[in-house]
Amino acid sequence: MPIGEKNQVMKHVNLLTTTGRWIKWSGFFLFVLTPALLLWGCAVTSTQKLHVAGISGSFPEGTIISTRQGGPVSMGELLKDLESCRITYVGEKHTRVADHKIQLQIIQALYQNNPNLVVGMEMFDHSYQDVLDLWSAGNLDETAFLRMVHWYANWRYDFALYRDILNFIKDHHIRLVGLNIPNHIPPKIREGGISSLRDDEKKHLPAEIDTTQAAHRQYVQEVFNRHHQLTGRIDFEDFYAAQTVWEEAMAEAIAKNLKDTNMVVLAGNGHIQFKYGIPDRGFKRTGASFRTIYPASVGREVESNIADYVWVSD
Repeated sequence: MPIGEKNQVMKHVNLLTTTGRWIKWSGFFLFVLTPALLLWGCAVTSTQKLHVAGISGSFPEGTIISTRQGGPVSMGELLKDLESCRITYVGEKHTRVADHKIQLQIIQALYQNNPNLVVGMEMFDHSYQDVLDLWSAGNLDETAFLRMVHWYANWRYDFALYRDILNFIKDHHIRLVGLNIPNHIPPKIREGGISSLRDDEKKHLPAEIDTTQAAHRQYVQEVFNRHHQLTGRIDFEDFYAAQTVWEEAMAEAIAKNLKDTNMVVLAGNGHIQFKYGIPDRGFKRTGASFRTIYPASVGREVESNIADYVWVSD
């Protein structure tokens, strides 16, 4: 046997011997440690809850909290309220699976009593509306859809996070609306202001851009201040204009597509919190009643006025 092969065999034998000893001892340790780990896991799980400022108690995963009522409500109570309004905003942390499950639950439940429901999504810009229409009609498979909307060039997050939502939309022929503007526009505004845009880019701008909302401005200022690399390179007013254009454009898209039915809007938590991003701007254009649902993970505290409902996720 060549030396190299012999060395490989001896290495394999030594590995098996070592592995055998490890299995024997690891079994013992697992036998001893498993009960302790289970107890420790239960203890950790029981402490992971959400706190809402101004509302007594703490809330485990799965709890739906009405911030107006000051406590938990059932899914039935939530749906009864949502069905009384025209627009339901459901936020998300883009990478959190639990948030997308909440969004799907809301869409599924509201669709049962309103098959004319419309779903508007931040994840698509309005220039892809023809492709979204094909998807809603059931005329595209997933591969073709991803290629035609340039998913990973535009949104970039794993499509698996949104697959169940989009398949439900496709399977039930729900109208899907792209709310966003082309993703190259906000960065250009941030770098050079609105006036730096070319004419063909300005056509995507909303008709109204309100930069006077004090609470919204303060929130964006705090975000700006945390990104120290922006200081001295980007003017805050341009940075704020980019954020405002982004949210005004989505509010305008909602107004154009709401018509005489109801809509569920899916967008990042930052766009719906405290209602000053998209919801209030949408209301200014439509006068349509709305509710906001903010998914929040356990182990943190949120303000009581962050949304109409806080849904505790993992």
